[in-house]
Amino acid sequence: MRVSHELNPPRGAATEQGDSRPVAVHTRRGPVECAFLGEGPAVLALHGAMGGYDQALLLARTAGVPGFRYIAPSRPGYLGTPLSLGRTPVEQADMYRDLLNALGIERVAVMAVSGGGPSALQFALSHPDRCWGLVIISSVCTRIAERPPLGWYIMKLAARCGPLVAAMRRKAERDPERATRNSIRDPVVRQRTLREPEAGPLLLELQRSTFDRLPLRIQGTENDIALTHSELSFPLERISSPLLVMHGTSDRAAPFAQAQLLASRVPGAELLPLEGGEHVGIFTHRDEVRARVSRFLGAHAPVVATTAS
Repeated sequence: MRVSHELNPPRGAATEQGDSRPVAVHTRRGPVECAFLGEGPAVLALHGAMGGYDQALLLARTAGVPGFRYIAPSRPGYLGTPLSLGRTPVEQADMYRDLLNALGIERVAVMAVSGGGPSALQFALSHPDRCWGLVIISSVCTRIAERPPLGWYIMKLAARCGPLVAAMRRKAERDPERATRNSIRDPVVRQRTLREPEAGPLLLELQRSTFDRLPLRIQGTENDIALTHSELSFPLERISSPLLVMHGTSDRAAPFAQAQLLASRVPGAELLPLEGGEHVGIFTHRDEVRARVSRFLGAHAPVVATTAS
């Protein structure tokens, strides 16, 4: 494996749970920006729109559980991974395979949120021998007709002006309750989540990360939006990997019907509805999510051979 340690992490990237500094992993397609967390069977964590390796790590820290090695790449078009490495789900799935080859990892589970879902489904279809489990959170499996929210267009325009982005970040940090109103409409749930000692800081970290190097998150987001508004079509009945689908029943960005369709078409799939949950259901329903992820990964993780002393 060849890696470069010359990438610059965002401020405050290191956490008490491990060193989250990104490296450039050199694959046959080109450099893939990637960070790592934990030890154990490998889990590939795939972020959504406006993301990057930092938000893939947040996914691992929020929905993931100890006892696993999380591989958190920036998907194509985000931060340090060029969009040319994979525009379509098929190309991105092949990039994940090449990343695993470069890292010397044979098999992984894939945990994907939102815009990371389509390429995760394709990975299970294109490379079933490399995928021992699949966790799809708040994502889609077919085309969505709804236009992107107004906030996306505002962020896209703001990305052209550094001082404006900095001002928006300061405003969000001064008033977290107001900053999260669009994400969590129910004021009781919003306050409860922000007061949670772990879920609250993780949610705020997600919001702050979006403003960090915002221009480097736009190209990948545009590509994700184009994909989810195109005629997505997966032969879902052919997915053989164990599948867990988790989705908020009140998700406006990715309707809950998407999760129901996915779970109904994949043989043996499990569906966990997050009652009343929105697109940030992994924060508002974190305990429920982690309990189910722990059982699922624990049930399907490959047995690691040990050498008798």
